[in-house]
Amino acid sequence: MIKKIAVIGCGVIGKGWIIRFLAHNKHVIAYDPDKNLEKEIVKEIKITWPNVKKLFNRKKLFLKNFKFVTSIQDAIKDADFIQECAPENYKLKTKLMKNIGTYAKSNSIISSSSSGLLPTIIYSKCKNPSRSIIAHPFNPVYMIPGVEIVPGKKTSKKYLNKANKFYKSISMKPIMVKKELPGYLSDRLQEALWREALHIVNEGYASTKDIDRAVEDGPGLRWSLMGTFLTFHLAGGKAGMKHMLEQFGPALKLPWTKLKAPKLSKKLSMRVINGTRQQAKGKSVQKLSNIRDEYLVKLQKLRKKYEDKIRK
Repeated sequence: MIKKIAVIGCGVIGKGWIIRFLAHNKHVIAYDPDKNLEKEIVKEIKITWPNVKKLFNRKKLFLKNFKFVTSIQDAIKDADFIQECAPENYKLKTKLMKNIGTYAKSNSIISSSSSGLLPTIIYSKCKNPSRSIIAHPFNPVYMIPGVEIVPGKKTSKKYLNKANKFYKSISMKPIMVKKELPGYLSDRLQEALWREALHIVNEGYASTKDIDRAVEDGPGLRWSLMGTFLTFHLAGGKAGMKHMLEQFGPALKLPWTKLKAPKLSKKLSMRVINGTRQQAKGKSVQKLSNIRDEYLVKLQKLRKKYEDKIRK
């Protein structure tokens, strides 16, 4: 059973993992090169706890299960599971994984929170790479259940199955990617939407608010329960996807979208920065995060009632 967890790197994602692990009564030892982060992490845990306890039906926060150390070796030597959250950089992560693999227990799972790097490269110098995986979460990690588990070429099914079971034990819904590819699944989809949105803003067709509304009040409402494929299946009427492809398939040949990213010019950057600043209406990032978290708790509880009807 996995009880002791090491979190390596305590930025936004690292903090999110720590909060989720603690919410499931795991013992967490965290390491970060910035030795002043401990107080910031504890503050974040306390700020998010009101919504976290509602989501997971918890009564007590076990802060005694959290420890911050200044040595990476001390963090990982007794860990059953290692969740690495360092910046997205092949050279940095490859070097880090070599170090982690040297000091970790032989049977501990090593998991990287990468958003798109290939595990085979990251773990190329890691001892026993068969126990290494990518586990790409979604921000905020303590709220959103999805996690993409991506194997490297040397990852064994034994450790994939153990990781799958572990993430389910902390109330996550693993998405098992069949084989590694840059960007995995979700980031490739998000990137396509992001690029198209930047083109629309850059060419003056809409503001950042207009585009967000187009998602929030349109397909986004459906996507929170049904993804792209099932949504389009319904769009085909009684014949489902078969009619959908016959009816709308030809539109794929129309030059509606531009998958190549636009140049991030100073003008485009300012449009995006000023647009999102106006959308925030003076609210701080922390205030908006709290509103988002409260919404996500209620949304997930509501969604559970309906997704069970679809998936059972």
